Amino acid sequence: MKQVAAGVHQLTIQRFVNLYFVETGTPGEWVLVDTGLPGSEKAIIAAADAQFYPGTHPEAIILTHGHMDHSGSALALAEHWKVPVFAHPLELPFLTARAVYPPADPTVENGGSLAFVARFFPPQSFQLGSVVQALPADSATVPFLPDWHWHHVPGHAPGQVALFREKDATLLGGDAFATTNHESVPSVLLQLPKVSVAGAPFNYNWQQVRESVQKLAGLRPVAIGCGHGPAIQGAEATDGLQQLANFFPMPTFGRYVNDPARLDENGVAYLPIAPDDPLPKRVTLALTGVSLLAGAAILLVLQRQRRRKQQPLPATDYVSSRRFVAGPKYTL
Repeated sequence: MKQVAAGVHQLTIQRFVNLYFVETGTPGEWVLVDTGLPGSEKAIIAAADAQFYPGTHPEAIILTHGHMDHSGSALALAEHWKVPVFAHPLELPFLTARAVYPPADPTVENGGSLAFVARFFPPQSFQLGSVVQALPADSATVPFLPDWHWHHVPGHAPGQVALFREKDATLLGGDAFATTNHESVPSVLLQLPKVSVAGAPFNYNWQQVRESVQKLAGLRPVAIGCGHGPAIQGAEATDGLQQLANFFPMPTFGRYVNDPARLDENGVAYLPIAPDDPLPKRVTLALTGVSLLAGAAILLVLQRQRRRKQQPLPATDYVSSRRFVAGPKYTL
């Protein structure tokens, strides 16, 4: 557990996913922001008991968005604690199993290690049933957190929100950006600090991603916690985010770069055609080559064994052969 700012603590689950315990201002009351991957509920409950008191529970769960690494344990925790889950209205189709998020784009430029593993991610959709509800549309105030406001920052997810506390400029950015190099799995696992683009293969609208980063940079945060990466403070936070906004590394190619997906209150309204992905073909050719080499090696071994069986036994010399002659021994 690491402190981001007063009353805000970051818990890292499975070394690369962050969630946050945010105190309401009333002693003993708090809100959970994001829930990590599926199966994380026991670790989260144990951390909450240690941070506050045994048997504690939040007033509510707030999801910055509904991707698997942010909402994976939401249902289990909501049922355990008997608390509501809040998310932006545009996330509800994906959190109630009415829609599936746009598929990842493993071909995006500079996708890094994450682009490679994104090929194996299952379609993302969850059924939180009646426990999830929309954030109030008539106010940007975060439920149970009167000092906080939510900001709509789409591009990575249609209803992604970031939470901001103006009095001390604390920002919880979700996956609007990352505080580590998200294109490098080692950087993410080692929690090396660096303000960077988050989740490139999962960004379905790059123009919105850039605008969201610019919007949050305009808040001038001095303490930042995101979905991935360590908490950062001071000039590293403020200047790092402004640098990303000023020199946003827009990719030059990828499925959603020039032709973004379109999403609405019902889910996905339009998907661009997926570009050709050369990696599966290369893998297939490589596996075929390995299979042919393995088959040739096995055939060679079998041929050698067959030849050995067909060869006659080696002749023995006279002295050696006398060992096998039956009868009496004679001394010359």
